[in-house]
Amino acid sequence: MPTPPIPCFTSLTVGTVKGPGENGNQYVFITADNRHVKIGEFVYYEVETVEADLGVSSKRQILGKISARCLIDHLPDRIFADTEISPEAIAALVGFSHPNPEIYEVTVDVIGYFHPALGFMNPRVAPNPGSKVYLANDQELQVVLNKKQPGQVGSAHIGSLLLRELEAVPIALDVKELVSTHMAILAGTGSGKSYTAGVLVEELLMPHNRAAVLIFDPHGEYATLDDLRGHPKFATVDGYAPKVKILKPEDVRIRVSSLDYYDVLTLLPEMSDRQQSILNKAFTILKRHKQGNYRWGVQDLIAAVFEADRTQDDEGNEKTGSSAPAIEWKLERLARSPYFHSVEHLAPRDLFEPGQVTVLQMNEISQEEQQVICAAVLRQTNLARMNTQKENNTPDDENFLPYPVFILVEEAHRFAPAHEPSRCKMILRTILSEGRKFGLGIGLITQRPGKIDSDVLSQCMSQFIMRIVNPVDQDSLKYGVEAAGRDLLKELPALTKGQVIISGACVNTPVLCQVRKRLTKHGGETLNAPELWQNYFQSHQVQARKIEQAPIASRAKPKSLKGISLE
Repeated sequence: MPTPPIPCFTSLTVGTVKGPGENGNQYVFITADNRHVKIGEFVYYEVETVEADLGVSSKRQILGKISARCLIDHLPDRIFADTEISPEAIAALVGFSHPNPEIYEVTVDVIGYFHPALGFMNPRVAPNPGSKVYLANDQELQVVLNKKQPGQVGSAHIGSLLLRELEAVPIALDVKELVSTHMAILAGTGSGKSYTAGVLVEELLMPHNRAAVLIFDPHGEYATLDDLRGHPKFATVDGYAPKVKILKPEDVRIRVSSLDYYDVLTLLPEMSDRQQSILNKAFTILKRHKQGNYRWGVQDLIAAVFEADRTQDDEGNEKTGSSAPAIEWKLERLARSPYFHSVEHLAPRDLFEPGQVTVLQMNEISQEEQQVICAAVLRQTNLARMNTQKENNTPDDENFLPYPVFILVEEAHRFAPAHEPSRCKMILRTILSEGRKFGLGIGLITQRPGKIDSDVLSQCMSQFIMRIVNPVDQDSLKYGVEAAGRDLLKELPALTKGQVIISGACVNTPVLCQVRKRLTKHGGETLNAPELWQNYFQSHQVQARKIEQAPIASRAKPKSLKGISLE
């Protein structure tokens, strides 16, 4: 099988190599071009190589990314101090004919040459002093930056390269890597993280992907994905149309028997050590009674609690301890919760289907209940994928999941906090470390990367990093998200809304990207407080005028309430 052709750049000359940089993977070049040479821009130099299998020499173009630049020569400062003097006129007067009198020293980090089958290969061949440096052109950058091209099966067109003209270099992600090796969207408030997540979901539901997606939505921001229904962008000849399932808080049902001891403990008020011990014994009793698909309810658990707290006195008489009634009172509170039921349940087959996004809205649910609901769904989905892969589940089983699934978790720092106990944290760690082989992918979205568990964050092999100003969160990224590169992380405070650093397994090399416009309406827009205040004031002012202008006779005096005058 012949080797695919290696892309060949043809582009603008921007400078000349001066020599090596501070480390073995850098070089420095000199340029007077201030317009094209920017931090994060892609340039290349050429080297002569010999093909081992063919024995012929050819030129390879070694791609690199500009990581630093500094001004090393310019006109005297006094010329710039006087605003009435034109620096260009002075330069011409002294015989400096070059259009750009400023000279820059630019540092480039070598990426390597792109091999279609193997990706980027670094030949470790430094450029010779005097070698020309060229700006990579748009067409070839699109080929080498993207593992998948826009529109291909398994691609997600997220936006375009930030440093080029809009849409000049489309950025398409590799969906296989994105969902199998997990991903994280990390951004400060108002940077566009939920908007970016919405774009990703749209791409996952495109006809060339048709993914099975579930979103844990603590704020109710993703209901606008319902606009996907009937959208012309998704129309296909085979009649495919994405499904959108919005589950409001009143639709959430978790079967009590799917909870474990720690789930129930999280939902109950503060428990003494003895009460915790009795509850743990009660779960052991339930497991002993469990046969097949035995489904127990709160009353079954209460009966097991009384059995666990039963003791015998010296005369052989049985009596119930004081802990059981106290636990019963607390469990009765759980029985009154609208979200936990003895029979009704959101099973994996109800939540997932290829070509469908399910939005689990939890904006009216307490923090503790959100934790338990999320943990229960994640645990059962993980077991469903494992057992289906091992052929332990049959098609009539509610846990039968014969296809990979992807779960997005908004406000992930709530579900996997760094230094606090959490029901979701352990199951998230398990899925992130083992889910790849069973086809269960996780996407984490957070505005506080410094508050999310480092073990959880480090397992996300694709990262979307947006504007972050908080120094603590910036420092956490330096150690938890190594793939982005220190040079790009320096750009974080300067990024504006919708601009993102994408790095990791879903792209060939880290890139600065401008997120494309959403096809559906964004549900997380910031409220325009001044405009709402004005509208409220004006509407009430109009109503007040109508009342003032009404005839006096029509202004009926309210009747007094039984013995109480309203005057």
